[in-house]
Amino acid sequence: MTVNLRTSFLGIDFENPFLLASAPPTALIESIDKAFEMGWGGAVLKTITPDNLEMTEASPRYAVLYDKKRIVGFQNIELLSHQTIKYWCDGIKFLKQKYPHKVIIASIMSPVDKTAWQTLVKTLNNTPADAFELNFSCPHGMPEKGIGMAIGTDAQISAQITGWVKEVAQKPVFVKLSPNVTDMAGIGRAVDKAGADGLAAINTVQGFMGLDLSTFQPLLNVNGKTTYGGCSGAMVRPIGLRCVAQLRQASQLPILGMGGISTWEDAVQYMAVGADAVQVCSEVMLNGYKIIGPMLKGLQTFLEEKGIQTVRELKNKAIPLFSAHKELPKTPLTYPKIKHEVCGRCGKCITICGESEHQALQLTDGYISVDKKRCVGCGLCRFVCPAGAITTEK
Repeated sequence: MTVNLRTSFLGIDFENPFLLASAPPTALIESIDKAFEMGWGGAVLKTITPDNLEMTEASPRYAVLYDKKRIVGFQNIELLSHQTIKYWCDGIKFLKQKYPHKVIIASIMSPVDKTAWQTLVKTLNNTPADAFELNFSCPHGMPEKGIGMAIGTDAQISAQITGWVKEVAQKPVFVKLSPNVTDMAGIGRAVDKAGADGLAAINTVQGFMGLDLSTFQPLLNVNGKTTYGGCSGAMVRPIGLRCVAQLRQASQLPILGMGGISTWEDAVQYMAVGADAVQVCSEVMLNGYKIIGPMLKGLQTFLEEKGIQTVRELKNKAIPLFSAHKELPKTPLTYPKIKHEVCGRCGKCITICGESEHQALQLTDGYISVDKKRCVGCGLCRFVCPAGAITTEK
């Protein structure tokens, strides 16, 4: 069976669904050139702003969260592109001439001023970029200027600026939304109504990576000071998946999904909850552009094994499974099933069950037993068992 990784929407053809997100890996034309050579399907440029928007970076600007030796969380306080608009206009033309089949999306941000937004859009209209992505969601530095996340947390302002851009844009317009809101679906509906052609989610989650307990200094330490920054990486993937699913339930617009995508498996999950294509950032910053090889190969093999011919068939596969809590089946209960030949009798499951409300497990004649009168089927014991000796049965 021939599997096709190509996809298309809004009149844009993607040779594969993997794009570089707007971030340091897309800050320079020569870097994007290198990434395209390696197989990335497209790139969202590091956010372009009016040339007179002042930005001064702090140093250092990154901190990480480890799980043993693996980095699972990434905090940054990086700002936007420091390149001029002319640099990007010339660069987009160069990239499109060299790679006519790669997708180039211009991420843009401006103060809340109609003329400023429309001037930026009109200038970039004259480039061969495929689309715009409106950055309404940067959670650090820019909100202090009344832009970035300060826009994306306000449905009315988000809709207003989307309308300004749509008045003059000659390319499809994606709106990149912030997860730092209580109702992302509401913001999504507002920009949809204002004319957005597509949505992008999520930007980074505002957070603080922690302290060095030997000194009580912040891990992101800028000469003894710190600030809240944008968190990304595997730690935010559950948030990103939730947001994309909620947006898909609220809107039929195409969605570019992102947030903690490290592998092809992560990308498949995003597409199954509603994404049309995906963007990757933190994993590239940690392991380089070369990760695209295993991603493409893994996705190709997965589709072949599943008998799926196109990536479009993945879209929305899991959406029918989402419901309100009140609509979830409440019976029959699912009980733990103990594999006695695997169980090491460490007693951890008994301890955790006993100290987490239910006291349904006990050691009887040298074997773990389940008191089904006490068991509520929560499933916690299965996750804490170090031997993997617990499964479930109805």
